[in-house]
Amino acid sequence: MKQFLSHLSQKMNSRFTFPLEGRFALALKSFSERENQIFFTAMGVLVGTTIVLLIGVNYSFTTKVPAEGGTLVEGVINTPAHINPLLATSEIGTDADRDLTALIYSGLLRADGNNGFIPDLAESYDVSTDGLTYTFILKPDLEWHDGKKITASDIVFTVRIAQDSRMKSPKRASWDGVNVEQIDEMTARFTLKKPYAPFLENATMGILPEHIWKNIDYNRFDTNKYNREPIGSGPYKLKSIETVTKDGDEIPVSYTLKSFSAFALGKPPITTVKFVFYRSEEALVQAIKTGSVGAVNSISSDNAYKLSNEGFRIEHTSLPRVLAVFFNQNEQPIFVDPAVRKALALAVPKKEIVDKALSGYGVQLNSPFPPGTIGYEMVDTEKSHEENLASARVTLEKAGWKFASTTNTWTKQVKKETQSLRFELVTSEALELKTVANELKSYWEELGAQVTVRVFATGDLKETIIRPRKFDALFFGQVLGQGGDPYPYWHSSQRLDPGLNISSYANTKADKILDEARAETSPIKREKLYGDFNDEIMKDVPAVFMYAPEFLYVFPKNVRGLSLGSIKVSSERFINIYEWYINTDNVWRVFAPSS
Repeated sequence: MKQFLSHLSQKMNSRFTFPLEGRFALALKSFSERENQIFFTAMGVLVGTTIVLLIGVNYSFTTKVPAEGGTLVEGVINTPAHINPLLATSEIGTDADRDLTALIYSGLLRADGNNGFIPDLAESYDVSTDGLTYTFILKPDLEWHDGKKITASDIVFTVRIAQDSRMKSPKRASWDGVNVEQIDEMTARFTLKKPYAPFLENATMGILPEHIWKNIDYNRFDTNKYNREPIGSGPYKLKSIETVTKDGDEIPVSYTLKSFSAFALGKPPITTVKFVFYRSEEALVQAIKTGSVGAVNSISSDNAYKLSNEGFRIEHTSLPRVLAVFFNQNEQPIFVDPAVRKALALAVPKKEIVDKALSGYGVQLNSPFPPGTIGYEMVDTEKSHEENLASARVTLEKAGWKFASTTNTWTKQVKKETQSLRFELVTSEALELKTVANELKSYWEELGAQVTVRVFATGDLKETIIRPRKFDALFFGQVLGQGGDPYPYWHSSQRLDPGLNISSYANTKADKILDEARAETSPIKREKLYGDFNDEIMKDVPAVFMYAPEFLYVFPKNVRGLSLGSIKVSSERFINIYEWYINTDNVWRVFAPSS
């Protein structure tokens, strides 16, 4: 090589320059065959090394960022009929209604998945020092999906519609006693009669476009076409509806949405979201297996467990729900005895039930506060089931109950009446609830209680059992909001329908604590109050708190950006859908958007 370089130097007058006047070409012509081989090999190595170095430098200084494009296909049980933020609730709407409403509509604020809120349509908001006045200023240049401008008038209109008794909106109670007014085109103000700490959650309610809804007859509010062909301001807008005709009616088969470029938090990277509707969970599971859809929720823990074992991606997070057995002392005299309630609570091995009936997709509870809410405390390691069962028997014996081993029954003489430890447990026909109810029956019969399980369709359960409070014991769920306020479920003022205190629990000390807690804006002070409230509940045992279920979501492996965090209903899985992405681009780090 040394000789070659010396020879090359001599032939180019001791200078290596780029070809000028053909000298480089002449030099190459003067090379021998071996010199040519050596030269071009060296050049090849140089070029190859340079390319490798450049690629390395490129990877070192570039990063992947979300890019527009891609389609997400969601499978959902049931079809939509009320894609409307005032109607798409657990009381009226279906999962399809709530899911589509979450994507098509926006509120002033948006839940952030961490028990807090971020501005959505609102640019900013201010809360008065007395906690009575909330003032919201809108972002400039906001648009509806039809291009019309969003103003504070739309905010006032929507809230007043929700408050109107003719509407019979389930949202009405949330706005009871709240005065709303328009200050100017971009400012709306809410005035409360008394402080209410969870009020900001109200501001996540989707806003209706006044120019669309103002001339619609109240009597046709829940049946007009805009409940099926909605116009909102959310991250996605309606593109098309596929239907089939059945018995003269147009039944939707799928809804296709496209990303909205003027969305308040920025255009979502995923271009298209399609919802396909199914009649049963079995059909939904088959669709995910065949690849007809990429994402499904509202499936049983058993199916989620099986799909996980088959390699599907399962995302899960605890829900602010409390599944519990509620005792009705007004209907069943044996529950007046606190020893009975305590013994039944002791006899239930919650972890075993969660593992067996929910494949482990649940968090055991000992209080009315689920994970993610102020007041929640993790359950301490339980004693063994045998130890708790022995304690339950001792509790009954100390209260005067007698056990007959020959009949496996407990009895107690109360005045001239002989009471037996026998009662009905009612629940919903939902598979999970039926399964757990039968597990409870088994464990309580092990204690010596005689239990009959009765199952009702969910609608019948609410109308004929829960609303008139016609049950001995009820296994059912409570859904707490972002603030985890237990007031609606445990304050004595809510004992009668339409109140949600289904145990008819009454405790003046607990009432006082709940009144103070919902007016307290300091999270630290509220946590202390909820601790005091929980002490009262643990003393009285109006219910056996079982577990908080987990939200289960079969999700495509190629979709990134999902952040479930803390959600209270399944439709809140979409709270950050505007950040989800499928496609990516490589860009230099200096040009990448800051996170």
